[in-house]
Parts: sequence; C-alpha cells; structure tokens
Amino acid sequence: MKYSTSVTSSRRKNRKAHFGAHSEARRKLMSANLSKELQNRYGVRSMPIRKDDEVVITRGMYKTREGKVTACFRKKFVVHVERITREKVNGTSVPVGIPASSLTITKLKMDKDRKAALERKNRNKGEAKAEDVAMSNVD
Repeated sequence: MKYSTSVTSSRRKNRKAHFGAHSEARRKLMSANLSKELQNRYGVRSMPIRKDDEVVITRGMYKTREGKVTACFRKKFVVHVERITREKVNGTSVPVGIPASSLTITKLKMDKDRKAALERKNRNKGEAKAEDVAMSNVD
C-alpha cells in the first residue's frame, strides 16, 4: 500500500531518479551507518561518507576488513578503501569499489561542516524525543 501520495512507488521512476541523480544528491545516497559507539556519542544513525573516514566493511567478500576511505566515486556509487585491492591479469593492483551501504563508519573526519551537520541532525531528534516525553506525561 502506498502511504504518501506525493512520492512515486514506480520502479521505473525510482530507478531513473537514482541513476540520474546529480552529484549532491548522490552524496546523500552514499551514506553509511555509524558504529554503535558513534551513534551513542552523536545521537545520529548515519552520515554521508567522505574521503578520510575510517570504516569497517560489513558485507561481501571483504567483510570485517578495516581501513581509511581513499576515494568516493559518486559517478559509480562506490568507495575505495585503503588496502582493499585486487590483482589484474597483468600484475598491477587496483582498488576494489565497495558500495557505501556495505560500510560502517568507525571514525569520522571532523571539520566545521561535519560538526554542523551532526548538530543539525541531532537537534531534530532531540525535539522529537522531548515531545514524546511530554506526551507520555499526559496519561
């Protein structure tokens, strides 16, 4: 059943929106969950991934491997993690692209924009929790 009339549930339109998204929209689409420790510290569940974050791979062939993000390819929807490479036939090693949804961020690269984003996301959650507490006292 469709809940929101303003959002399409058409597979065709959703795929078009996903693969035809511009760079800034792809940044949002390439978000990864934060580790439990970071979720408790910041009160935020996920963040868009960026270059110097430290991550652990949670799905796929490279599961449980850790490393620092060396590149984010928005065009291909993949992230390159240091030391996650494979040998080509001619002997050169190339980084393996890993989808952002298969990663968990264990350490954030902090700057003023990232800090502001965390504050903004947490502030919205704080208001919702305050309302829940206020409504729970009504009974």
